[in-house]
Amino acid sequence: MEKKQQHNKFRILMFPWLAHGHVFPYLQLAKALSTRNFHLYLCSTPINLNSIKQDDDHHDLVNSIEFIELQLPSSPEFPPHYHTTKNVPPHLMPKLLEALGKSRSSFSTNVASLMPDLLIFDVFQPWAAAVASSLGVPAVHFATSGATVYSFMYHRLLHGEEPPFPYHEAIFQHEHEWKAIRAMGLRDKMDQGTLFPHFSLSCDIVLMRTCREIEGKYIDYLSELCNKKVIPVGPLVAQSNTEENDKQIMEWLGEKPPFSTVFISFGSENYLSKDQMEEIAKGLESCEVNFIWTLRFPPGEKVSLDETLSEGFLDRVKERGMIVQGWAPQAKILAHPSMGGFVSHCGLSSIIESIYFGVPVIGIPLKLDQPLNARLVVDTGVGIEVKRDGDGHFTGKDVADALRKTIMEKTGEDMRLSCAELSKKMKSKEDDAANEAAEELKTLCTKHRLQKRNQNVSSS
Repeated sequence: MEKKQQHNKFRILMFPWLAHGHVFPYLQLAKALSTRNFHLYLCSTPINLNSIKQDDDHHDLVNSIEFIELQLPSSPEFPPHYHTTKNVPPHLMPKLLEALGKSRSSFSTNVASLMPDLLIFDVFQPWAAAVASSLGVPAVHFATSGATVYSFMYHRLLHGEEPPFPYHEAIFQHEHEWKAIRAMGLRDKMDQGTLFPHFSLSCDIVLMRTCREIEGKYIDYLSELCNKKVIPVGPLVAQSNTEENDKQIMEWLGEKPPFSTVFISFGSENYLSKDQMEEIAKGLESCEVNFIWTLRFPPGEKVSLDETLSEGFLDRVKERGMIVQGWAPQAKILAHPSMGGFVSHCGLSSIIESIYFGVPVIGIPLKLDQPLNARLVVDTGVGIEVKRDGDGHFTGKDVADALRKTIMEKTGEDMRLSCAELSKKMKSKEDDAANEAAEELKTLCTKHRLQKRNQNVSSS
């Protein structure tokens, strides 16, 4: 009976990039679709799938979401525990991309074995859409970056600097940010017209982790640029259960007044320089706010906090500050009533979570899409960006100024009110976004099944 029910559901294979910030939005989308007549397969490396099983209450999902292992080539220099961006040292990141490309045979075997109705694929593996197409399976791109970034970059790809981006007064890049993009070779891809192959390979629509309440005009402009219907799937914020090791943090927060505390985190795969950490520490010390700061160092580096931060800093701030090395329960911290601001690198996941829980963002973007996301936050009225010089450097004074404006001044109160209003709108539209995405996918899956049926009839 269970197999028959599964057969009646549309079957979708999901293939995210090997990063925590991609795997978990894909998982959250899978959960949303699993309640709307879909059976999902999530394909990733064993190390990533094991992480899901440890971090997520997946026992209720076994009948609607199956985990499919992707085998990457291994070697003594590149063992299986490196098959995720969470563990791989930064200098081996190109090796991970190369290994993913070499997993095409393993992926093709998975597609041929499952023969799903549809593939949903990520930005770093457009070849997956070609593999699926060769087996008669349509593919749809799901972007975990937002419409603001894509519309800005797509505009530059198609038009250059003239005409200017329609919203250039709010959304722009500084010269030092363009310089970083050129150094990574992304500008060359733009000039060659090869930056967004995943858009052209996506069948009829593009799914995007965003909300119309935040990015409505950018969603519409992107649809116009890429000639695809861009479907926002909603915030996809995970609600995790309280763990035993979270209690110390939550009890500490419980002693702080409302809106008095900032959370500082730069994501699971971004690393500050020693100078940047020192300037943030100076800013925290000079403006007297309460804070929780998650500090992370690249895999394989053994660094002590005493070596990283100025002498005596930890003692001087121990009454109002908490340093957490590694992981912290971000969603639960942001949801706490003592939270008044989130010092963030402005990755889209962090921005969405912060707005979802009504917490203004204090942006210190580091790379790629993050500067544009920071400007989106400012333009939306739910955050502020830390001031920098022409080379992209910020000082402790710049950090302190942003913290005071957010926690101690009226600008912070205004941002919190805007954030609370936007949060309410986002939450009220969550089901609508998931329903729209599900209906669009059902239309594609139905079309595919009809085509297969007609092909089988004509061949017989």
